[in-house]
Amino acid sequence: MITLTKINNDQITVNAIYIERIESFPDTTITLVNQKKLFVKESENEVKEMMIDFYKMIGLYQLQKEVGEQKNES
Repeated sequence: MITLTKINNDQITVNAIYIERIESFPDTTITLVNQKKLFVKESENEVKEMMIDFYKMIGLYQLQKEVGEQKNES
C-alpha cells in the first residue's frame, strides 16, 4: 500500500497493484484498473518510486524482473 495526498490535502492509501496508469497533466492523475481516477499532489516520479518500493517490500519487484529475464531468453 502507498499513501498519497489528494488535491484537497486529504491522505489516501492505495493498493499499488491496482494502479493501471500514472499521468501528469499538470496534476498527477492515477487511473486504477477499475478506471477510477485519483488526482494527487505527488509527482509522477514520486508515485513510481513509491510503487517500486512497495513491490520490493512484497517481493513482486524481483519476480517481475525474473519473469522479464525469462522472456528475453526465449
